[in-house]
Amino acid sequence: MSDDSAINPPARLRALISWQASKVNTVGSRLTAARMPLTARADFAVLAALEEGGTISQADLGRRLGLDRNDVNSVVNRLHEGGYLRRETDPTDRRRNIVTLLDAGRTYLEDLQSLTEIVQAELAANLTAAEAEQLRALLAKLLQAHPALPS
Repeated sequence: MSDDSAINPPARLRALISWQASKVNTVGSRLTAARMPLTARADFAVLAALEEGGTISQADLGRRLGLDRNDVNSVVNRLHEGGYLRRETDPTDRRRNIVTLLDAGRTYLEDLQSLTEIVQAELAANLTAAEAEQLRALLAKLLQAHPALPS
């Protein structure tokens, strides 16, 4: 049997940016799960996209976030039923749904933002503000170099 406290991956593995990023993602996911319900991450993404982009079709919302059509539909349904957004049939194309952020959705987004900031601060607790900003900038630069890959 192995003792979890004795886990020590080889240096070659620990030196990989992809391995480190994966581990940071795992830690961030665990911290987020401790503070927010599982559905809150998807809610945050959809509400933030609506806040930034304004009224948008449900299909375009999914494309913008890189989410499957069925996943977007379930998130939009949940947020619509909660009174956080309005979904209407597009008057110019009855096959499309148009989604609009409501005031209650903005309030919910601000609540989620507050929780997210707590998690981000906890995740970056060992970094100075300058180091955290440098890390964000470097990660953004890496992601910018690979725009066609799904997020």
